[in-house]
Order: sequence, then structure tokens, then C-alpha cells
Amino acid sequence: MQNYYHCSLSNRIAFITGASRGIGRACAISLAGTGHRVILAARNLEKLEETAAAIRATGAQADPVEIDMSSPDSIKSAFAKASKEIGRIDILVNNAAITRDGLAMRMKQADWDTVIQTNLSGAFLAIQQVLPGMMRERWGRIVNISSVVGESGNAGQANYVASKAGLIGLTKAIAQEMGSRGVTVNAIAPGFIDTDMTAVLPADLKEKMLQSIPVKRFGTPEDIAAAVRFLASEEAAYITGHVLDVNGGMYM
Repeated sequence: MQNYYHCSLSNRIAFITGASRGIGRACAISLAGTGHRVILAARNLEKLEETAAAIRATGAQADPVEIDMSSPDSIKSAFAKASKEIGRIDILVNNAAITRDGLAMRMKQADWDTVIQTNLSGAFLAIQQVLPGMMRERWGRIVNISSVVGESGNAGQANYVASKAGLIGLTKAIAQEMGSRGVTVNAIAPGFIDTDMTAVLPADLKEKMLQSIPVKRFGTPEDIAAAVRFLASEEAAYITGHVLDVNGGMYM
């Protein structure tokens, strides 16, 4: 019989990339709030320490780890360090992402390569690091943060859209490979979420986007964190290869 309850909620370990701010930070706080020990991974160690301190103040466990998702060596080193010092990783949240926007006809090769390497290849390499341990335990949760534009497309973001659409394909492929091992792999496609990444957009563009959202508000990082918390739970054990749209209805 498959051992779905190989450990209690309180000693599961979740690794969250891009955890220094926005959606990643909210995911870390949410998972810590449900008893998980969280590993906070990003490039900015100082901001990670701030998030870790906020989580520790609640009595939960948080460990910052520096990582550069565009560097295979950095990814391998960060996961090796986490596994050695903290323990097996039960939950992986692939959240880290960057943008380098521009029209396709003028997009620089470097901007294409950097976005694909960070958002898609980095996520794949992170998955590779956790799969052996999850397979041994016959339990694991992988949640990839895609985007509504990975489903709908978006002008001026060919690189970002391709990376997020690729993440959906990656999710479905790994889900098929790992389903019999007790490891679920799902994606979340956020809509317009109020974060640092979207704060720089012009006010008229924001207003136009708001009009396309049936619930008439922008999403919050906590909206995404709630979906991550569910997909990482025991209750989601029979859900895999799924793309959960959390977008207020802006794309159906």
C-alpha cells in the first residue's frame, strides 16, 4: 500500500524559489502557517533573511538559501546545501521568474535566452534535484507557477509567454512520469496579481486590464498562496497534471 502519510504535516519541508517577495513570499508564509518548514530561495539573501525572520516570529521554521535560477551550478549547489543541512524536500514551489519584454522582431537573443533559462530551464533543473528523494519517499508535491499569458499569449512578451507555456507542458510531462510514485505535479496560472513586477505598469494599462476581469479586482499574492497550499496538501493527492487558473475570470 502506498504510504501517503509517511510523515506529519509539521515535519514536511517545502522549497520555494523566488521567495524574497511577492507571490513566493506569500507562499512561504502560507506553507509555514500550516506547519511546514520552509526553505526560502532567491538571489537577494538580505530580503530572504527578512522573510525568514517574519516567519520565525510566528514560531515556524524558515531557512534562507541563495540561488540564481539562471545558473545550473547555483541551482545544484543550493539544493545540495538544503538537503544536507535541512533534510529531504517534500514540496517544491517553482515560482522564480523574470521578464525582459520587447516586441519579437526587436528582441535581443540575450533577452530571450535569459528568460527561458531562468523561468523554464531553471524550473526543470530544480525539479530534477528533488525527484530522487520524492521517489524514494513515494510522496511529493511539485507546484509550478505559470501565468495566464502562458495560456492566452501576450504581445511584447514572446520570451516570457514561451517560458510560461513551456512550464505548463513540463508540468504535464513530469506528472505522467511521476504519477505512479506518489508525486503530484501541477501548475497554477495567475492572472493580474498586484506585485512589484506589475506595479511598474502604466495606470491606463492597469485600468484597461481591470475592465477585463469579471471579479473587478486585481489578485493578491495571498490568492495564489492559497492555491499553492491546497495543491501541496494531502487533500490534493488525486490531482496531477492540472493547470489551476487563479485569475478572477480574465481568461476562461
